[in-house]
Amino acid sequence: MRKAILAAIELPKQEFAPTVLLDELTLLLENLGIQTAGTVIQRRERPDSAFLLGKGKVDEIALFCKAAGADLVVCNESLTPGQKSNLQHTIGLEVWDRPFVIMKIFEKRARTSEAKLQVEMALCRYEIPHLKGLGAQMSRLGGGIGTRGPGETEFERHRRKLERRVRDIGRKLEAMKHKRALQRDRRRKMDVPVVSLVGYTNSGKSSILRALSGDTSLIAENRLFSTLDTFMRRVDLPSGRTVLLSDTVGFIRDLPPGLVTAFRTTLEEIVASTFLIVVLDISTPDVQEIRDVVEHTLHEIGAGEIPRLFVLNKIDLTSPEYLDATTARLGIEHSQSIATSVLEKRGLHELLDSMDLFLEKMEVSQI
Repeated sequence: MRKAILAAIELPKQEFAPTVLLDELTLLLENLGIQTAGTVIQRRERPDSAFLLGKGKVDEIALFCKAAGADLVVCNESLTPGQKSNLQHTIGLEVWDRPFVIMKIFEKRARTSEAKLQVEMALCRYEIPHLKGLGAQMSRLGGGIGTRGPGETEFERHRRKLERRVRDIGRKLEAMKHKRALQRDRRRKMDVPVVSLVGYTNSGKSSILRALSGDTSLIAENRLFSTLDTFMRRVDLPSGRTVLLSDTVGFIRDLPPGLVTAFRTTLEEIVASTFLIVVLDISTPDVQEIRDVVEHTLHEIGAGEIPRLFVLNKIDLTSPEYLDATTARLGIEHSQSIATSVLEKRGLHELLDSMDLFLEKMEVSQI
């Protein structure tokens, strides 16, 4: 098993505490079978342009890696190509950053051709700027003033290959986007409401879809990013109405922009929803921060104004008093929230009733 040393910087007025981010990064790496051997946090006024952390701290990390037997360094922050190259040269080990870790998990989880293409596009776009440092090293092989070294030629060849692949994937995804648009048009003509389950990764969205639809073939696992594709199932509501309930990729702090761009086709299903069901893991201590991340991501993809219900999931892991206090802290009205435990099959009928009532109110308001 690979061992990694994790590194982060603490900046003034930082949105999330570095300890929280490193705990999450540890879980992300576990999903790749990588063990965390230690963590390093440096308080700084601003990131170092050359190394992210200070040069002295980088030298300490190199010694820490040797002592801990680590073969990988993972920085929580996004690294520039220059920072990554400098860190690898100084530490003498492979260096990753948080966006790359998340993309590697997406790569591991992708099952359908669309998901695989979306992940490949994100990885290609990530790799292209990071080739620069490698190209600079390889170009030194050329020697001679004004000559074009073999390393530089190889660098240019690989860059062009990646750019061609991005264009090729883009064309394929555009065709899939057109197909999805046609499917949405057909659904609109059928006048069947589409309701999307959205939320943080591993909050229980797939479990809820599986429970409400009765489709036991749906995969619902206790791990990060078990769902990368959009799954839709018919769900009958108590009134006799039918809705299409949709589950798609979960959100996370600092979701890499490349992934958001690549998965835009999939995320458009959320934007086209009649209303959203925001699923929150109520047992998580930082549920308020997680809700903020979900809201920020929804606004980022253009779904910020869509009406929503809140599902406070995993109540089997909390007490009634904790649930009441957390609901009050979140500022969510009781009429807008449903407490559930899919594991204990609690709150699912109430959720169906609330979906029914929500649709009824929306229809009345549109008259």
